[in-house]
Amino acid sequence: MNLHQMLRARAAAGRPIGIGLIGAGKFGTMFLAQVRRTPGMHVVGIADLAPDRAKANLRYCGWEDEQFAARSLDDAAKTGSTCVTDDAQALLRHPAIEVVIEATGDPKIGISHCLAAIAARKHIIMVTVEADVVAGPLLARKAREAGVVYSLAYGDQPALICEHVDWARACGFEVVCAGKGTRYHPSFHYSTPDTVWENFGISREKAERGRMNPKMFNSFIDGTKSAIEMSAVCNATGLRPQPNGLSFPPCPARKLAQVCKPATAGGCLEIAGTTEVVSSLYRDKTPVPDEIQQGTFVVVACDHDYVKYCAEEYRLLPDDSFSYIAMYRPTHLIGLELGISVASVALRGEPTGAPIGFFADVVATAKRDLVPGEILDGEGGYCVWGKQVPAATSLREGYLPLGLAQGVKLLNPVPRGAILRWADVAIDETDAAVQVRREMERAFATER
Repeated sequence: MNLHQMLRARAAAGRPIGIGLIGAGKFGTMFLAQVRRTPGMHVVGIADLAPDRAKANLRYCGWEDEQFAARSLDDAAKTGSTCVTDDAQALLRHPAIEVVIEATGDPKIGISHCLAAIAARKHIIMVTVEADVVAGPLLARKAREAGVVYSLAYGDQPALICEHVDWARACGFEVVCAGKGTRYHPSFHYSTPDTVWENFGISREKAERGRMNPKMFNSFIDGTKSAIEMSAVCNATGLRPQPNGLSFPPCPARKLAQVCKPATAGGCLEIAGTTEVVSSLYRDKTPVPDEIQQGTFVVVACDHDYVKYCAEEYRLLPDDSFSYIAMYRPTHLIGLELGISVASVALRGEPTGAPIGFFADVVATAKRDLVPGEILDGEGGYCVWGKQVPAATSLREGYLPLGLAQGVKLLNPVPRGAILRWADVAIDETDAAVQVRREMERAFATER
């Protein structure tokens, strides 16, 4: 609880944390809106494929032109201003940068940047959770071996859920379930960028005002992002995915302990010690009252009658039997909270969540009947959505990771609703991201 004081001390000493941001999209821009107001932090450089767009986003979120007028990274380091560039590799190598934020959203590029940051002995905050699910356990291991920190991004729901789990375990509770809310209906698995705003329940005008990318936001509505984020939580906490993946039960906030407990106790879970995502819509698409569509939660077990009495006396969001209690956070601030990761990593040497094993995977599942010759368009697109499965199942069945299902040609017909396999696509085994994934599979195959 003293990060702010530690940041002020760094500012007073004239040694602010040197930050390099790669990707100035929505998440990156939200971070930039707050970092300019945070003591002890200096964004030395911003790397983006479209520097003019990045500069426009800086202006849009409150920066003055002179604040990002540095002609080079060296100039930025000397003057305290910020350099906007399209050269991510220069940013990754620069000695003034302590912490790299990878926020491109592209799993292959994210893996490449992460490896380069580790080689340069930079701490890495992986906003691109898609990359974390493809190869995070191996990337985190490589970071530890290099003496740097690999971290999930605070403000994104996986890191917040990891915090819930850590809190519960540090209190001596058994974690039964951890997860988040979302807007879900079974039909949304087949949503495309053409239907995303209708399914999301927001106007096109609002989406355009927020500069929302329809393909990216479609991954939230079609179930993919939920699978990715819950798999990241499993891999960072040791919780296990349910055998058949997420079931998205409708659930009001005050019923979390009643719904997210094992089926043997009257809940919806196939197993205890797992992840789940609750829906803000009933199956008839009517809204769930008191929903936590933007929130996160943890459900824990009461293992003694005294604890059950406390749950009843203090109304600790219990189930009907007072055998389970829930804690939740109703919302998350996304990139506006990312500074917590930067401070924790740089000042404490602690990640805000990091993989400890390979327990869950996200696999490509057909949105429609797919035919040979098609080129898959990846997360949030028209071809596939991501389903959470146990890592052991994914490896045994040869399932295709969702993060590698973009820009590859389909070899075999795949019916709607079926999971794709490596053998169904023309994979380039010389691709760097594919090689990292294969290395991770070998490294963790016997450790689950």
